Order: sequence, then structure tokens, then C-alpha cells
Amino acid sequence: MISFSSDDLKKLFVPRRDSSKGQNGQVTIIGGSKLFHGAPLFSLVTASRVVDMVFFASPDPSVGEVASKIKSKLLSFIWVPWEETEQYIKKSDSVLIGPGFMRFHNERDNNIQNVCDEKCKETTEITKKFLLAFPNKKWVIDAGSLQVLNPNWIPRLAILTPNKKEYEMIFGKIDPESAAKKHNCVIALKGPTTFVYSPGECWKVEGGNPGLTKGGSGDVEAGLTVALLAKNEPILAAAASSYIIKKAADLLYEEVGTAYNSDDLAARVPSCISRK
Repeated sequence: MISFSSDDLKKLFVPRRDSSKGQNGQVTIIGGSKLFHGAPLFSLVTASRVVDMVFFASPDPSVGEVASKIKSKLLSFIWVPWEETEQYIKKSDSVLIGPGFMRFHNERDNNIQNVCDEKCKETTEITKKFLLAFPNKKWVIDAGSLQVLNPNWIPRLAILTPNKKEYEMIFGKIDPESAAKKHNCVIALKGPTTFVYSPGECWKVEGGNPGLTKGGSGDVEAGLTVALLAKNEPILAAAASSYIIKKAADLLYEEVGTAYNSDDLAARVPSCISRK
């Protein structure tokens, strides 16, 4: 097992001084719902600070309305029509699916086992459709898509970002090292200590604090992960993203304890990436 350190950040892709637009990464983020319209926006704000272009697609019209309003202040992403999503997946280096997708129609349903209502079915159908249609694309699978995921849909070396409960929903009691090998993927098992498993190795990422339990922090990390994945190997992208998020959280903790939110976390990410 390898312990991730600040020295490992030096392995990350660095844009060349003579690079041109598009050469430093393009990503597509797919997510959002009427209930969780803000979740993918945390992801795209974070990703936009790393790559050249972020494309954002959502099946829910209300999310598009929110995105349109945000574009009046944040111009570093392109909101694409839902029916054109596949075109933007094709031109992207990496894709994030799941932030803000609903597993249930309302929060009360999440205590009912083995029930898949209309929102669950919608998330399942979208997730399955895109993962199977683009098996060779570099994927990050998060949040709602992760919670309805069938392991047979996992593309080669896709990054999965589960907590312990989500992991068990997907893989049951099989240990993460075996699951990563069996399904040829990268599993970033999040917790006070995050363990990142690939088919051939495991990295340990320490740090962080209870402030990271607040809503939206996972969406910030997912956005950073897909951005780093655009130009880096999956195991490095997943481990580096976890390290940077934990470092940003720890710097905020030194200043305000746990009295910070995911907006603060996203804003602190760039300075932590630059600490190489």
C-alpha cells in the first residue's frame, strides 16, 4: 500500500506554456435534478478551474434554468442541450456522471429497500445508456449513478467514488481490492482515511476533518477528479483529488474549524493544487 504525499502531486499533468485551447482537457458533467440542482454546479465550478472546457448536460429543465442564471456570473462552462449530450461526450477527454441524480422520488423513499420508483428508473436508464454506449471513455461515476450502478456496466478503469454504504450497495461484502481487479476499475473508498484501489495497487490518502461531511463536498471532489482524469491516469487522478480536497479542508479547519461550506472548499482547491 502506498501513502499519497505532496510529492505525488508533481506527477500530475502540467500545461505547456505554448499549449492552445482544448489541449489541457475537456470534460462533460452529466447530472442534476429538481431536488439536487446545485450538486453538479459544485462539480463544474471546480472542474472549470483545472481544464480548458467544461460541458454540462442535465435531463431536468429546472437545472438548465439554474445553470443559465449562473452563467451570468460564471462563464467558464457550456450548458448543452440534453439531446446533444452524446456529441459532447465524444469530444471530451473524461466524463462525470451522477452528481445530483435522484435514486428516489423523495427522501422518505430511501428507507425502503429494493424499491425503484420512477426517478430511480430514470437515473438507472441514463446511467446504463451512457456507460454502455461509451465503454472506452474515461469515466467518473458518482452519487446517484453510483447508487443504481450494476457492476456489469462499469467501463474499463472507470473511477468509482463510494462511501462505505454505497460500496456495499454495489459490491456487497467482496473486499475492494478484489472488486477493483474483478471489474477492472478504480475504487476511491471515501472516509476519514480514503483508500484508492486499482487492479494493480492501493493508495492510502490521509487527512481531512468533519467539515467534509457537509453537503456538496463530494460533488466538489467529483468535479476535481474528472478534471484531473482528463490528462492523468485514473489511479493518480483519484488519489490526487482526494489528497487535494482533504488538504483544502484542513487549511480551512485551521482558520475556521468546521465552519466552512462547499463553496469555501471549491474556492480553496486551486491553491492546494499549486502547492507542488
